[in-house]
Amino acid sequence: MSDDILATTDDGRFRVRLVRDEHPENPRNDDETLAHVITIDTHLGHYHPVDKDGGPLAEAWERLKWNRRTGVDTFMRYVSIMHDGIVLESSPERGPRSLWYVTGEEARAIDGGLLTEGYVEAEMQEYEAWATGDVWGFVVEERVGWTRDDDPHQFMETWEPVDDCWGFYGGPYARAQAREALAFYASRAAAPAA
Repeated sequence: MSDDILATTDDGRFRVRLVRDEHPENPRNDDETLAHVITIDTHLGHYHPVDKDGGPLAEAWERLKWNRRTGVDTFMRYVSIMHDGIVLESSPERGPRSLWYVTGEEARAIDGGLLTEGYVEAEMQEYEAWATGDVWGFVVEERVGWTRDDDPHQFMETWEPVDDCWGFYGGPYARAQAREALAFYASRAAAPAA
């Protein structure tokens, strides 16, 4: 298990560790995903398709994909013109090349079509984080002093977990949430007792 101490409070009482999530859930298994995904290239089967069915416009892609040079551009235009939709292309360094889309009708249902591209992009980034192993958790720990019952002069300190949270897709998001959790415990410790 890979982990790093991200930060420690000024008084040294609390710290937070960032830990790679070894068994994250594929975000595409969530029933509340908004975008449909057509997998263009799995690199000769090295990668699994992002989604199994490709959504309501998969049949249109099947008719257009034969032309390797213009198929993607033609599909993007088709979705835009015929379905008033949004298409984003994903070409990660590691992972399948894919097209992420929503139709105009779906975009209006999501948010009136105002920020739909941001939702699609967020789902795409979340999947890419999962596919590359960039999923994290954090553990907040408190420094605890111990003495032996039979020898009160023998003293040691250990770090004991007080909080943890998992399933943060993407390192920057995980670090921000971990620092926020550490700040919460630091402020609680600094608050006067009631």
